[in-house]
Amino acid sequence: MVHAYIMVKTAAGKSEGLLSSIRDLELVEEAHIVAGNYDIIAEVDTGEVYDILKAASSDIQGLEGVTNTKTYIAMD
Repeated sequence: MVHAYIMVKTAAGKSEGLLSSIRDLELVEEAHIVAGNYDIIAEVDTGEVYDILKAASSDIQGLEGVTNTKTYIAMD
């Protein structure tokens, strides 16, 4: 099992609307609005690293209002 955190930066005023869209994605286990450099953190669990890359680059970055993502893969 591969576990990762995808940090999501959104356009101004878009975080709340994007939160439910991100939570609805198949691979996303949890997602939360946070304070700091990013606006939303999504937690992803899957069997393959490729699926995490797809979730970040296609699924999340494809949502209107997402301006940037950064992915951290857990090592434990």
